[in-house]
Amino acid sequence: MTLRLAVYESPRSLYVNLLRICAAISLLAIGLVAFAQDTQAVAESPDWLQLGLGLFGGLALFLGGLQLLSEGMTKATGQALKTVLAKLTTNRFMGALTGAFITGVLNSSTVTTLLVVGFISGGMMTLAQSVGVIMGSNIGSTVTAQLLAFDLAAYSLGPVAIGFFMVFSAKQDKVKYYGMMIMGIGLVFYGMGLMSSAMVPLRTFEPFLDMLKGLEQPLLGIIAGAVFTAIVQSSAATVGIAIAMASEGLLALPAGIALALGANIGTAVTTALMGILSSKSTEGVRASVVHVAFNVLGVLLWLPLIWLLVDIAVWISPSSPELVGTARAAEEVPRQIANANTFFNIANTLLFIGFAGWFARLAEWLVPERPPKEGIIIEPEFLDEAALAAASVALQQVRLELGRMGQITLGMLQDVKPAFETRDIRHLADIARRDDEVDILEAEILNYLGKLRQGLLSEEESLEFQGLLMAADNMENLADVVETDLVHLGRKAATHTARSGDETRTLLLEFYTTVVDSVELAIRAIRDNDQRAAESVMLLKDSIREQSERLLARKAQRLTADDHDYLELVRQEMSFVDHMRRIYTLAKRIAKVALPPVLAQQE
Repeated sequence: MTLRLAVYESPRSLYVNLLRICAAISLLAIGLVAFAQDTQAVAESPDWLQLGLGLFGGLALFLGGLQLLSEGMTKATGQALKTVLAKLTTNRFMGALTGAFITGVLNSSTVTTLLVVGFISGGMMTLAQSVGVIMGSNIGSTVTAQLLAFDLAAYSLGPVAIGFFMVFSAKQDKVKYYGMMIMGIGLVFYGMGLMSSAMVPLRTFEPFLDMLKGLEQPLLGIIAGAVFTAIVQSSAATVGIAIAMASEGLLALPAGIALALGANIGTAVTTALMGILSSKSTEGVRASVVHVAFNVLGVLLWLPLIWLLVDIAVWISPSSPELVGTARAAEEVPRQIANANTFFNIANTLLFIGFAGWFARLAEWLVPERPPKEGIIIEPEFLDEAALAAASVALQQVRLELGRMGQITLGMLQDVKPAFETRDIRHLADIARRDDEVDILEAEILNYLGKLRQGLLSEEESLEFQGLLMAADNMENLADVVETDLVHLGRKAATHTARSGDETRTLLLEFYTTVVDSVELAIRAIRDNDQRAAESVMLLKDSIREQSERLLARKAQRLTADDHDYLELVRQEMSFVDHMRRIYTLAKRIAKVALPPVLAQQE
């Protein structure tokens, strides 16, 4: 039987996320306005409406630009970077460099973490190996801050116009994705410019300046940075605002560094909460715990040494001695904040990378394997909701779940032989029961693919999506053949006393073994995207045909026998051969998904 659930979430588009973010930001705006109204007696109040429109409108454009940039980059290079990550994480140091590179390119440590979780789940990487990648992703996340320290707002509308033209006029998906990236970069700098311009009136507003001085208290600045990052779910936004305020001479370097440190905690905690709430994978939660532990320990280590970070940032950053006062601060502090943020993450990675195994053991201790839920037949292990943010990662998770579904199906088929030999009705009932597990997993996979389809898929991802959809259907059909046809045949055979001859049993076992091998290869092909395994399934076609024809020819010669029981046995054996050929046909359809389109059409 087939269970199909058509329960899909409402679209989680960029615009829905932006509305959610803007709603949270509005609460901050209301609080800021209320604060200003209470202090009007102290100083002349700026035009809060214009300031709010510029600040929070700029922030919305900034966040939207980051989203476009990250999404475009993920679509354009996600598959290639996934391959790079899989090949270049042979040790913790290469893992750190690879994590920094991929996060810097994708502009998202979250996507890098999701890729890592997928590799851990698939057995391609251990949790200890992943620690280096997670540490390196923190370094990569500082690339955005380094770019933001350049004052490019005056030129930002050029990339917006070029990117818009590429997105809406290009016919090739690749060009559209690069257009999204270019448009996203322009929106990021344009939003930064709006926020910076909006804060000009605050230069002389004493209550606001006093509040910023309070952020120079390290603990207060770190808390403020963590809270704001948790609200907007972007450490780049927090550091970006700090740089924007510094570019107007409003924010001192110690306060900017404290906000940046808090942003590191905020982004890790937010990612961890999302992982805990949405992840069905223990490995996903553990990876999030590693991220939080690394960032929190790093901040605690530097908390009493912020003065040292200040000195280092001043030393490694360019200076402008020809300027004085606010003008000099506006010129120097933005780059100093960006450099301090980068130095902080590089230093922490170098300090802690030798303890990668300790971080892994800590995560395993804090997050033990989850016991199965009572009353639940089975539930998916790899279909993480968080992975839907990156289609290439989500499709990899589907492959892993299909592999798990295939192993259950393969186990059912492998148990057919002992059940037939012993004619054990209870054993046959257990085989039939496991088909319910396959049905449930297929329904979950289809539901997950339905959610994934609501997002934007590249042409390559769309083809992979369709292939996995067909593979899930064929896998479920294969399990149905075992549950419905072979189990039914086994129950009929249990009521007959006639037995096959030695030669027939040998031929049947040889044929059965070949079909089981084809299913095992097909599962490997779909789970690992293994073309060689898929080709091996196709190459079994001649053996399957020859073995089945030999069996059917032998049975046809004996159909003239007068023994009624023997005739029934012959019918059962011929039905068995027919059902096994049907299973091989389904195995071929599953394996074809892993073949290039040209080869798949030839089969």
